Amino acid sequence: MSEKAAQAPSLTYGAAAGRLEMVFARIAQAGFISIADLAAALGVSPMTARRDVQRLAQAGRVAALHGGVKLLAPPAQTGFAQRRQAAAAAKQAIARVAAGRIGREDSIAIDAGTTTLHLLEHLPADFTGSIVSHSVPVMAALMERTGYRLVMLGGDLLPDSAALVGPLSVEAASRLRVRSFFLGAASVDARGVYVKADIERPTKRALMQAADQVVLLADHSKFSLSEPVLLCGLDELDALVTDRPPPADVAAALIRAEVALSLAAPG
Repeated sequence: MSEKAAQAPSLTYGAAAGRLEMVFARIAQAGFISIADLAAALGVSPMTARRDVQRLAQAGRVAALHGGVKLLAPPAQTGFAQRRQAAAAAKQAIARVAAGRIGREDSIAIDAGTTTLHLLEHLPADFTGSIVSHSVPVMAALMERTGYRLVMLGGDLLPDSAALVGPLSVEAASRLRVRSFFLGAASVDARGVYVKADIERPTKRALMQAADQVVLLADHSKFSLSEPVLLCGLDELDALVTDRPPPADVAAALIRAEVALSLAAPG
């Protein structure tokens, strides 16, 4: 990562916006966890972990028990978790192919999304680079791993995407540089890439501008969906990884925009 990136602040547990979402994500992953194990997983004192558990309990999201905490609502009830289950095999295949573009010492950025999240399962075994993300599930999944640097962007929580967005995340991303940004999408057509809400756009744009190359990960269903907010034209992409050939008009537009196309076969 460049000297500019090295000077950018990576958020500590105590200062991170959306910290409670990181705690909740760890509880959701376990279903039930003791305060001692939660504190160890987060790298904080039991008193700090217990205090955050109480806040989540007061919000009606978890049940605080003697010495532990359990989830009240199954994670599958959330919109993000439901989307994660859709086209799971295709998303796994796409992530596996996309991970082939990652070098051992690369600095990469991972977008908030269910396909991009699968990248974590396919990182090179000897990966020692840096990972930048505004995705709460990405942060939660990486907290227990070692061997590389994790830079977490702050901001306001967007629950439906489990992402941190807004001026704080944009400002932090503007101070970084990465080799590749792995971008997700709500829909794709010959005109470009779309997201569901305009509030998502500035953070994604900032990460695109911080990257030497932008790689879009999108399963075939994204070509038949329609979402309202245009994020970028296809000419702002360097590569697209998908699981089926795109529709003819999209394929032609990709050729005109000189976007490299990779197909990933599930299984």
